[in-house]
Amino acid sequence: MCSRTSPRTSRTGRPRSTEADAAILEATRAALVELGWSKLTMGDVATRAGVAKTTLYRRWANKSELVVDAVAVLFDELELPDLGSLRADIEHVVLQFAALLERPETKTALMAVVAESTRDEPLRERIRCSIVDRQKRLVLDGRRRAQLRGELPVDRDPVTVEATDGLIFDVIAGAVVHRALVSAEPVDADWVGRLSALLVGGLGAVAAAP
Repeated sequence: MCSRTSPRTSRTGRPRSTEADAAILEATRAALVELGWSKLTMGDVATRAGVAKTTLYRRWANKSELVVDAVAVLFDELELPDLGSLRADIEHVVLQFAALLERPETKTALMAVVAESTRDEPLRERIRCSIVDRQKRLVLDGRRRAQLRGELPVDRDPVTVEATDGLIFDVIAGAVVHRALVSAEPVDADWVGRLSALLVGGLGAVAAAP
């Protein structure tokens, strides 16, 4: 189960500084782009951020945790404004996501932690909690909005709702990450339009199924 705070962020004592946290995470992204994963150290991040190395270790156990949090705050920038239709909402957030993946700090950090997580189960769990589960809010908001508009029926089975939301997230995130970072193909308006049409059509077919 995901926890909103890690043991290192819930300790009593002097309150954490949001300014210091922001500086540390920004320094982490800059160092990762410049040095790469293998050469990145907690000491280098501390120097760039202008804080003591002990300050980092009070907040993060290692660089894996630090890098996950550094990229997680970037994904928190994603928004889902109400554009009047489910298809328009999907297209907007997908284009935002693609633009975020084009940023060197996002691309480098995400690829690094995903590669490292293949041999580090706690890191994989942190990615799921800090990035994946937090961004599923976009799917929840989008479906709820579409239901209020009458575009999708309300499903009252919580198990089905959770499974469907997870599948929608996996399809969108998987398709965009694969196209942008693996295939290195453009995530342009034409491709996004076809993806959103496929998703909306699929959701409609699922809703109509007996």
